[in-house]
Amino acid sequence: MSLKLTPLHSAHQKLGGKLIEFGGWEMPVQYSSIVDEHRCVRRAAGIFDICHMGEVLVTGPGAEGFLNETLTNDVRKLAVGDGQYSQMCTESGGTVDDLYVYRIAPMEYLLVINASRIDVDVAWLQERICGSPHRSGVIFEDASGRLGAVAIQGPRVASFIDLLFTGPSLAGAAVDGASSLKKNQIGAWEQAGQRIWVARTGYTGEDGFEVVAPASIIEDIWTRTLAAGHTVCIQPIGLGARDTLRTEVCYPLYGHELDETTSPIEAGLGYFVSFDKGDFVGRTALLDQKTNGVKKKSAAFKMADKSAPPRPGYAIFAGGEKVGDVVSGTQSPSLSAGIGMGYVPPAIAVPGTKIEIEVRGRRFAAEIVKKPIYRKA
Repeated sequence: MSLKLTPLHSAHQKLGGKLIEFGGWEMPVQYSSIVDEHRCVRRAAGIFDICHMGEVLVTGPGAEGFLNETLTNDVRKLAVGDGQYSQMCTESGGTVDDLYVYRIAPMEYLLVINASRIDVDVAWLQERICGSPHRSGVIFEDASGRLGAVAIQGPRVASFIDLLFTGPSLAGAAVDGASSLKKNQIGAWEQAGQRIWVARTGYTGEDGFEVVAPASIIEDIWTRTLAAGHTVCIQPIGLGARDTLRTEVCYPLYGHELDETTSPIEAGLGYFVSFDKGDFVGRTALLDQKTNGVKKKSAAFKMADKSAPPRPGYAIFAGGEKVGDVVSGTQSPSLSAGIGMGYVPPAIAVPGTKIEIEVRGRRFAAEIVKKPIYRKA
């Protein structure tokens, strides 16, 4: 089976990116080194290709009602130009996907979904629409094929973002420039007569922006961003540093912290489940977990001794017994230590609890720590 290519594939080749398979896509894992790119985002600015992610538009007078009965968070809280993190769950509470939803107009929503779940999510959403009392007022479009996206992340991005998107926003949040967007806001600009959406969110723990635009102009946006950020030493960033950055701040990755057998409550994401908004898919199961507790809980840990980096699938021990498994693990460039997340019984998932991680047949000391593992000084 041939791998899918993003609109930036040729740009990655020109920049010497090391390309690998990722969820059916050929993507850059690194350009210089994972550590170098990681530190660049923490200290200055980096740009990521996220064209492999999916974009779905849900519009119409029934859009709000449909999304509120389908997602865990409460979209009624969103003013035009606002976004929020949310999940789609099964009736038993498992996670179909986690996503960002932006209200781009009074009756228009943009959903950004995970690359590996596009086909599943689209089919699931379409099925839900067919059974929804709001179905006559919902227009659904999978725009993943015609749109692309880049993430521009780092503490110095705000210093040059207005060079890329000039003037006030044309839709969404009413701001004078992209740098005036607040956290989780989205605005619209134009380039070559085409609409570009710019959101101030992020997956790194740093300030930053995501740009969603027609695939035909995404390479021009990539090139112009590298030029505009040259004075702050911006670098292209691969999947390797994207993973170390998100692990340091304990952001979940679907297929690791979340899947159809794991709920947002178990993952420690209960803040994004609005039980007071009325019924939604999975509410009964999730409320039971919140009320009566769960059997497993996501916990962050830090290695106490030097060892090879912890990796997904490694066993977690406490008191000489296996109590869980690592779901995300890496060597933290910021902390110079092995870190990760795993699922363990709630009694073990308490900061300060001593555990061991089995690395290549040997057990190494570690400790459960409070999330996020990395905090800016």
